[in-house]
Amino acid sequence: MKLCMNDVLYAISDALDCVEHEYLGATTYHARRVAFLSAITGKALGLDDRSLLNLTACAVLHDNALTEYGLSELRHGVDLDKSPKLFQLRDHCEIGERNVQAMPFYQSCPDVILYHHEQADGNGPFHKKTADTPLLARLIHLGDAIDINISMHDFSEDKYRKVTDFVSSGRGSFFDEEITDAFLSCFTSEAMQSISGDEVRRTLHDMLPVIVNDYPPQQMTRISAMFAHIIDFKSEFTSHHSTGIALKAAELGRYYGYNEEMQSQMYFTGAVHDIGKLSIPAAILEKPEKLTHEEFTIIQQHALITYEILRQVTGLEEITDWASFHHEKLDGTGYPFHKTAAELNHMERLFACLDIYQALTENRPYKKAFSHAEALRILYENAADGKLDANIVTDIDICFRHEA
Repeated sequence: MKLCMNDVLYAISDALDCVEHEYLGATTYHARRVAFLSAITGKALGLDDRSLLNLTACAVLHDNALTEYGLSELRHGVDLDKSPKLFQLRDHCEIGERNVQAMPFYQSCPDVILYHHEQADGNGPFHKKTADTPLLARLIHLGDAIDINISMHDFSEDKYRKVTDFVSSGRGSFFDEEITDAFLSCFTSEAMQSISGDEVRRTLHDMLPVIVNDYPPQQMTRISAMFAHIIDFKSEFTSHHSTGIALKAAELGRYYGYNEEMQSQMYFTGAVHDIGKLSIPAAILEKPEKLTHEEFTIIQQHALITYEILRQVTGLEEITDWASFHHEKLDGTGYPFHKTAAELNHMERLFACLDIYQALTENRPYKKAFSHAEALRILYENAADGKLDANIVTDIDICFRHEA
């Protein structure tokens, strides 16, 4: 697949920001602002373009572990949404570091996610001082600390002074001296204005070169699996849903005789089809009882949010539709766009069928997993009612009959 991976990560960071807001109170575009603050400081220190791209990639993924860590704590009786002071930085960093090992940039910058909460004086979660902490980790720590403590979602001269005072006061203790001085030399009030509100999207995109790489299928599958892992851990009840659809989509691709590149694209689609669910409150996703009408309406928004996230990335136009239309029905009763049969192609119909099949064959709080035969009975009924493609339902039946 030919992609600008950083643009993919910027888009996904918008979804991760929703999780960070839920647990830590971060505001919209937090990850992009951290990436910008890290990058301008890195530029002041003389980092080359490749290092800056690696830095921003790590910065937008610095909190990738929040979904998995939050669910792990919930399983132990700790609700971070209600008790944010119980948040354990070390655990979250370790999980995040493990997750990003699948990314193509990882070999050039190991331990950056792991140590992005370390302080110059050694009072971070791993007690690493400046000399033992990678430069990129120290840069991300600076940007993250600034935006968490003084959100720059909006601009004022007073807030600009608060930022510079905050960084200056942490020189040599919270932040290392070299990075503090570099930041203060380049961070102007104009720079702060350029990342307030939605402006940060354009500013971050324009400050670095756009590099498109062709990722081979096997590598793209590893990257996709990481995305699915992050998305699925938003809820215990769907902790294998995206991964399951990704695997089944690739298997269907083999069944149809598609080449490895197409199978990889299908796997990627399954991996990210529910990325919009990162914006849905965990309390709704984890609710064991029947949802209210209002709660169900909120959950339905995830398909539209998936569309809004993925359509930001040039080169993902087809995949955006495949992923975002997975709740559409042939008779127009689906959501969020109420597409009809004439408007839905084979891949869009396929993911609509797969999503239902995967959900039916998973344990949920309101039901036990259905067998293959039970799930197919429901799929065939939906096809008879004009909601699903009968030919694709038959293909699913044949392809996965061994799971009966």
